Amino acid sequence: MVTRLSSLADDTGGVLLAPDSRATTWDAIGGGFGPDVEFIDRALGWVFERCAVNAARLVLSGFSDGATYALALGLANGDLFSRILAFSPGFLIPIDRQLGRPVVWISHGVRDRILPIDQCSRRIVPLLKQAGYSVRFEEFDGGHQIPPELIKSAADWMR
Repeated sequence: MVTRLSSLADDTGGVLLAPDSRATTWDAIGGGFGPDVEFIDRALGWVFERCAVNAARLVLSGFSDGATYALALGLANGDLFSRILAFSPGFLIPIDRQLGRPVVWISHGVRDRILPIDQCSRRIVPLLKQAGYSVRFEEFDGGHQIPPELIKSAADWMR
């Protein structure tokens, strides 16, 4: 993610924080929020102490399981994260409470064999729209990946 999204941070003047999960995947994928959220909270605190962060422009992003997690964490904390970028998410994790109304950008490859678009984003996007979220959805001719042109599209959308 750092390699792929560093150009996004450069293009938007952002600070990129790329934490990893505490286990093989994100905690809420198999249960509730726990050690991963605690780690992200500490990492955000570390960044806020060292960088001039515009709290009104915090973006949460992820790819694959990370996109699934970013959607859950971002919707649960929409009062903190104004935007969510989800590259090839798998599903919506049930959350107890949704705060704020972050805007959402989702991309997915039509030839994704790992997380097929018909079972994933083409189900997620309508559910988010029905719940009242503003969602931009970009399908692309490709597999389970983040093509460079989508990084540019995401940067343009974030501006």
